[in-house]
Amino acid sequence: MNIFSWIRGAIRKMFSKNNIEDALNIDIAVSSEMEIKIQEWGQMYKNEAPWINDDIKSLELPSAIANEFVRLTMAEFNSNITGGARASYIKNIYDLAIKELPNNLEHGNARGGLILKPYVKNNNIFVEFIQQGYFFPIEYDDTGKITGAVFVSQKTRGEDIFTRLEYHTLQGNNYFIINKAFKSKDEDDLGDEIPLKQIEEWRNIQEKTEINNIEKPLFAYYKPPMANNIDTKSPLGIAVYARAENLIKDADIQYGRTMWEYEASEKAIYASTEALRQRHKNGISLWEIPKLKDRLFRAVDVSKANGEDLFHDYSPEVRDEAFWRGLNKVLERIEFNCMLAYGTLSEPTYSDKTATEIKASKQRSFTAVSRMQENLQDALEDLLYAIDVLTTLYNLAPVGMYQASFEWGDSILMDTEKEQVLQMQEVSAGLRSKLKYIMFRYGLTEEQALEEMQQIQKEKMSNQEAFGFNENID
Repeated sequence: MNIFSWIRGAIRKMFSKNNIEDALNIDIAVSSEMEIKIQEWGQMYKNEAPWINDDIKSLELPSAIANEFVRLTMAEFNSNITGGARASYIKNIYDLAIKELPNNLEHGNARGGLILKPYVKNNNIFVEFIQQGYFFPIEYDDTGKITGAVFVSQKTRGEDIFTRLEYHTLQGNNYFIINKAFKSKDEDDLGDEIPLKQIEEWRNIQEKTEINNIEKPLFAYYKPPMANNIDTKSPLGIAVYARAENLIKDADIQYGRTMWEYEASEKAIYASTEALRQRHKNGISLWEIPKLKDRLFRAVDVSKANGEDLFHDYSPEVRDEAFWRGLNKVLERIEFNCMLAYGTLSEPTYSDKTATEIKASKQRSFTAVSRMQENLQDALEDLLYAIDVLTTLYNLAPVGMYQASFEWGDSILMDTEKEQVLQMQEVSAGLRSKLKYIMFRYGLTEEQALEEMQQIQKEKMSNQEAFGFNENID
């Protein structure tokens, strides 16, 4: 089933029954090319690419690439919310979302995008993560930002399938949320519309909500920073490995060849059936030992019965070195196309890259990750805005302001040990404070670092008094 075609029909049915302005001509803003690719990227991520079979095993490169970009993006990530009581309330929600972010971000990298959508349940705000392909963009603004989308929820009760369509749209400064529920016995058919209250979990959801004075959608959209070369007019993102699909296929095939080389070169003994069935002193024949029969011995018809040539040893030379080098070359091309540094997937010992080429690849990776961090920070700021609006709408916390801070670091470009040495030199030269160095070196907050410095000063004073010194302390 093509889920995009299914939801298109659902949307037409949904909006044929209401009079909301501009809604009658609604359609999913996703081209057929993007529909196909989003499904393909999802299959590749789950190791279900069309070329995977009994002979060609997956190297699981798509999931490895998606995960590696998450690691690089969030390696030194730190974000905090400060302010009064309202900020504390928002921080609790935000911290839970950040805890769940890495795994969901990997899914977003794999499928080309991720929605972060807060919702209210039992007077609490939670954050839902929705992968690209499971939300349906409807409208965009002039900057390419999604301003309208449909989200789908489904529940199964026996033979009945219940579907809820939740449509968000920003029209000027007015925000509309429309919910419709449907019942069907066929997963390919939306079925008939039913009241939301018929489903216990949906009974408190309003069919139509209008919120005024809204600046942006009450959901956030993150996408990898690679330009969309599938549909150049689409503002949707592409998978982080989208430009290496054919290369990933080549790598899986080459890996299969390499594994076959080991299997084909496995030591074996060709022997006559008569010799294998001959019982030895212990009363057991080689034919009756499964591991030997299946792994080591191969039965052949040998005409000589005098015992000569009944056994033939097979032990060919393994050509694995050439195969591994070939695979490594493909992995290097994947690294280049995916904007990863050389050595991330490939084996450096096989590489003939110069120091300049390796440094350039690290810079390329740093640039890609920096842009990912920018996109993710934009999405997190949009998420905080949506949480703040819902907090006001449902009167969940006192009126007040909040401040968000983001720290990303740059360790993927600079070696941590070298950075430590550099900062020590800067402290000695008076170009950096001891406080900042201690915060960096031990990962402490400013308050913790101050306490550490005070403790150091006390110990210095105690030692000086013990030895009769009386010097000023820096």
